[in-house]
Amino acid sequence: MSSLPASSKPSFRTSFVQGTKKVLKWLIILFVIFVGTLIYWKYFYTYSEGYRAGLLQKFSSKGALFKTYEGEIILSSVSSSRDVAIASEKFLFTLSNKALVRQFDTLQGETVIVHYKQKNARLFWRGDSPYLVDSVKVKR
Repeated sequence: MSSLPASSKPSFRTSFVQGTKKVLKWLIILFVIFVGTLIYWKYFYTYSEGYRAGLLQKFSSKGALFKTYEGEIILSSVSSSRDVAIASEKFLFTLSNKALVRQFDTLQGETVIVHYKQKNARLFWRGDSPYLVDSVKVKR
């Protein structure tokens, strides 16, 4: 009967270190996947998408380091006979399609319908609002 020499068997310490390295490697991979998924869900996932209609009250370029285009629409739930919004709330948005800047500049004071995508959180280079507007139509 031949038995293996004692030096060729891995020691308990060596096998423990190898097992620990394998577990740590998998924990790091799972952590990176978790953090990546969390960042995607928080900043890039579209939480909601839809349309808003109202009076385009304000449109401007803002920002100290990153210039973004911000707007404000007055959403009216009750209107009077003089086309004045009685019960209203403001819809603040950021323009995500820079090709629409000139169109928004000419539509101030008009009733518009905008298409938006809402993100779960905002990024500082993407503007002040989680609502990103990508198209506009004039309501007639």
